[in-house]
Amino acid sequence: MNRFVRAVLRLFAAPRVNMREDYEKVRRMQRQLAALPVPRYRAGNWQTLPGDGDHQVPVRVFQPKERKRDDLLLFFHGGGWVTGDIESYTPACTTMADLTGCVVVSVDYRLAPEHPFPAGLEDCYRMARLVLEDPQRAGAGETGEVVLIGDSAGANLAAAVSLLLRERGQRGANRQILFYPVTHWDHDPATSPFPSVRHHGEGYRLTNTEVQDYFELYVPDPEQRRDRLVAPLLAEDLSGQPETLVVTAELDLLCDEGEAYGRALQEAGNAVRIHRVEGALHGFIVLPRFSRSLREAYEVINEFLDGGATAGRQEGTA
Repeated sequence: MNRFVRAVLRLFAAPRVNMREDYEKVRRMQRQLAALPVPRYRAGNWQTLPGDGDHQVPVRVFQPKERKRDDLLLFFHGGGWVTGDIESYTPACTTMADLTGCVVVSVDYRLAPEHPFPAGLEDCYRMARLVLEDPQRAGAGETGEVVLIGDSAGANLAAAVSLLLRERGQRGANRQILFYPVTHWDHDPATSPFPSVRHHGEGYRLTNTEVQDYFELYVPDPEQRRDRLVAPLLAEDLSGQPETLVVTAELDLLCDEGEAYGRALQEAGNAVRIHRVEGALHGFIVLPRFSRSLREAYEVINEFLDGGATAGRQEGTA
């Protein structure tokens, strides 16, 4: 990519904020942006699924304009486990439902720092168990399956949920889709094993400092950040995982660790497809539908939904 294109992309980078101090302001801004009266957005329907804990986890169920598949996409939003919610991700979930033709269920899990690890993971795990045990409860068709899907921190949660389901001997999803997942704990350019952390950790959509802030809020204990349920790439046993599609963004500091997780899943005997969207920034799932990056990703997702990890061209590396 030439210097001019890189300079233009940097203009679209998010303004730098001190996430540890300003996360509440970021949450309010995200909700305000999602609430703008843009014609292509359609209101979602609230529906609460009962859990087996001391509180209920809200979800929002999105019906596509045209139902093309019986599958149900159980979605965990991004935001560094600290920001993002059902409201701010309603536009992205509406797009997801329409471009896949699937029912999408978005989970409003608890956020840090008010609810640090493992609170949000426990909410996602509970909802996954409920929906997997009775997919028709949330709108899956008679022949449809539940597909776990998440972006960034949400993809991290999806991967961790799949690990938990297998470890506890419970029914897991047959497929999962991970958008630019967080899979490792170290994002310091001086010590990270991944070149993308050094090459793309400043000046683009997500920075090294922001990721470090998110981790400090989500997992205050530095040693606990190496837990497999926080950093799935460090899991000793990755066998028995769902067929997986990993979608990464070229100009994202998380690019290399996401692809490394895909390869680790492959080495453990799982079916995996890895697709890198060239020229894309972190967070492109929330872009408008005319975005090239978004449309390319959904072409790959639809191939995966139709045929699993072997659909289209099989990629061992991006």
